[in-house]
Amino acid sequence: MPAPTKGPRLGGGPAHERLMLANLAAALFTHKSIQTTETKAKRLRPFAERLVTFAKRGDLHARRRVIQVLRNNKEAVHILFTEIAPQVSEREGGYTRITKLGYRKGDNAPMAAIELVLEPVVKKPVSAKKAAAAKAAAEAPKAAAPVAAAPSEELVVTDGVVDEIVEAPVDAPEAVEVAEAPVAEEAAPAEEAPAADAPAEETPAEDAPAEDVAAEEPAAEKE
Repeated sequence: MPAPTKGPRLGGGPAHERLMLANLAAALFTHKSIQTTETKAKRLRPFAERLVTFAKRGDLHARRRVIQVLRNNKEAVHILFTEIAPQVSEREGGYTRITKLGYRKGDNAPMAAIELVLEPVVKKPVSAKKAAAAKAAAEAPKAAAPVAAAPSEELVVTDGVVDEIVEAPVDAPEAVEVAEAPVAEEAAPAEEAPAADAPAEETPAEDAPAEDVAAEEPAAEKE
């Protein structure tokens, strides 16, 4: 016989154990509270809470899974999906509660009562210190947002021609000054270029006497 995975096995075999747990879960969902031995209550607790988790989903697949586990007990399934699931919708876990009742007369077995926790969830009040810390954490990103402002545009100039526009951060004035320095230095030679070409335009004036001499020489020969 294989060893049980969670605690002592109930009944004679695995099939008998599943049947006992299904009957206990159906009685728990129907009556909201039952009394049994402490061993059976501890084994029933994860079994029943798993079925409550299926009921919180509320879809058809979950309903079929629960019907299969509870051996077609439609009354217990209807109560679980229509009454119990809406009451524990805001609870994240811990759907059952076990209370020890002492020992049973006769065999001295430890008894316990297992019941569903259907009370509404009461949120704990937040202390002033935690509220202040949460408020400071929420305002911190807002205060840091203006520091990282939108980047400004910076012109990259090469030989007096604008090549591209580069985005530079606002809080880096050094980058802007370095980019503007070459503009002033390189713009000056470009404007002085026409002055250097001036002698080239005056060259025809220097060649004028040579043409006059050539024109006077034939006149002297005719005479």
